[in-house]
Amino acid sequence: MNDQDRRSMPLFAIGIVMKLTELTARQIRNYEDNKLIQPARTTGNQRLFSFNDVDRLLEIKNLLDKGVNLAGVKLLLDSSSNNKSFTEEKRTEITDRELRQMLKHELYEAGRFGKSSLRQGELSRFFH
Repeated sequence: MNDQDRRSMPLFAIGIVMKLTELTARQIRNYEDNKLIQPARTTGNQRLFSFNDVDRLLEIKNLLDKGVNLAGVKLLLDSSSNNKSFTEEKRTEITDRELRQMLKHELYEAGRFGKSSLRQGELSRFFH
């Protein structure tokens, strides 16, 4: 069994999760109602939380403590999981040669027609 399987295994009842996260049962149920977490259920309909669920609850709590509202938390958590797959796809689409060409073009265009580049000093050492 690998680490990811262990972390996603439902083990903790809501009482233990309340102690670990310092959240109330009402708050945890509210996050579940808003589809921020999806704990597993036993045959008796009791919630069981995994390590990943606890980590996610702590992340939600941290964002709320920073002043982000619940809608913002949902948006941030959804976009962070979608953003990982998007950036992985994007990386495979551009080659090193294309990147060098774009950076070289940016370097040559810097200062022309009122354009400026923040990377100009960094790029100049690569192109002579």
